[in-house]
Amino acid sequence: MLSENKLTLLQQLVANATDTEIIWTNGYLTGYLEAVKGTTTAPPAPAINNAEPKVTLKPTILYGTETGNSKKAASSLHAAFKKSKIQSKSTDIVQYSVSKLEKEELLLFVISTQGEGEFPLNAIAFYEELVASNIKLDNLKYAVFGLGDTSYPLFCNAAVLLNEALQEKGAQSILPLVKSDVDYSEEFANWQQQLLNLLQNNSTAITVNEAPVKTTVPHKKDYKGTVSHKVILNDHGSNKQTYHIEITGDEDIIYEPGDALGIIPKNSYESVIEIIGYFTDSPDRKVTFKDKTDTLLNWLTQLNIKGLSKKTLSSIGELLGVNISYEKADLLDVLIENPVPVNIKIESLLELLLPIAPRLYSISSSAEAHEGQVHLTVNLNRFVANNKVKTGLASQYITDIPKKGEIDFYIHRNNNFRLPDADTDIIMIGPGTGIAPFRSFLAERDITGADGRNWLFFGEQHFTLDFYYQTEIQEWLNTGVLARFDGAFSRDQERKIYVQDRIRENAAEFNQWLLDGASIYICGQKAPMSLDVENTIIEVIANERNIPVEEAKQVLESLELEGKYQKDVY
Repeated sequence: MLSENKLTLLQQLVANATDTEIIWTNGYLTGYLEAVKGTTTAPPAPAINNAEPKVTLKPTILYGTETGNSKKAASSLHAAFKKSKIQSKSTDIVQYSVSKLEKEELLLFVISTQGEGEFPLNAIAFYEELVASNIKLDNLKYAVFGLGDTSYPLFCNAAVLLNEALQEKGAQSILPLVKSDVDYSEEFANWQQQLLNLLQNNSTAITVNEAPVKTTVPHKKDYKGTVSHKVILNDHGSNKQTYHIEITGDEDIIYEPGDALGIIPKNSYESVIEIIGYFTDSPDRKVTFKDKTDTLLNWLTQLNIKGLSKKTLSSIGELLGVNISYEKADLLDVLIENPVPVNIKIESLLELLLPIAPRLYSISSSAEAHEGQVHLTVNLNRFVANNKVKTGLASQYITDIPKKGEIDFYIHRNNNFRLPDADTDIIMIGPGTGIAPFRSFLAERDITGADGRNWLFFGEQHFTLDFYYQTEIQEWLNTGVLARFDGAFSRDQERKIYVQDRIRENAAEFNQWLLDGASIYICGQKAPMSLDVENTIIEVIANERNIPVEEAKQVLESLELEGKYQKDVY
């Protein structure tokens, strides 16, 4: 054992040492001990090469993303490598073939997780091909950075599954798997610096076999509130049913413009009773499940029984002894069409169901302008599945809460969707309920007296039926808070007009705002809206600046890296 003074000196030495110095010290001590066994003369210290080590590995960065965060992080890593003279390339995982893996030396994955622990759409095919292949990856080194949300039951599950699949194929990890929460920026910066240190010191020969890093995340504060006001924003005759909901908290609600409100909806009593009936069981019967005892009624109220994933449906099919070919079906749909064998107990079904994942709604208020309250803009989601008209679990749950009814919620921080400095111009593109965060932005800029100009693009089906927050928007135009407003009401004329059409109509001014330093924000449905809008912005930049489309894409990517192009899409 070392004395206290020697131990302190050693700890100080290690704390201030670089990776290369630690590796050198380890080699020196090993050699010293070997020499001591046969001679009293200590071996000479290895010569230290002070020249900057030559980086030979050329990492490939693959990103799997649904909302764009993984792409943004991967682009940041690629830029950091370029700045450090490390040759690398960054590629959407959907464009990468598993057959290329055997030729790679170092792969760096940035992967998000969706819904019930699922891969983003652009990464599903890669993962399935990897798992099904007989590929040997003994010469491949890799690292995985997962993006997720600790509020969801299967936190960063896609990253976990990918990491396991790579290890099963023989690939060697150079860093532990990182599972990051919503605010991933600091964790990603640390991961990026570790990679730079390894590559610059040429020390990726050292593999890591330790357990994944447990990411330290801030606790999400839970709130209780009361629905103090609720009104439908559409007029009679509209195809939509969109609610403005105001919630008054039991205490001060701390949030910023761009944040979202998270709720965990519950299944309806009627649906749960009907499911229990198929097993001829009692709702009040106590069941012990996952080391917790509760009634069947309570268990099924909080487990996901709607829009089940392909994996869950497959497991239920095996339990019932049937083949379930449809996807995103409700549990009731399955039980109606497939009799439950008498030997199957409901406990077996509970084991196959996941907890209900939280749902996020963009906040449409400003804590400064709407003190003590948080506002939501919620569309009651109606859709047809398996030839049946259905409603979304969360939207039905939240819009069913009566005035003065109670609601439990938390605030989901979104540091990747924030207002810029007060004197910076902003362009906001938010059709449908995508207008929610921009009402928050405008209310905040109004009450704080921000100097930057504001331009809003909004779209819906009909001007007279679906113009959300029309009175407020008109007031902001009158007072100058809104410098520009462009509406696109698609069904008011024979040719459908969308927000991207309004952008094209104002191409010269749109481009000039960007040249003057404006930030762009998009909120709403990812497909096809946000994709169409992004392609239109690229088109406008290319045409107005007389540059190739590829160069225009790079302009937009640069804006995104600078935080001047932000998206909140779903």
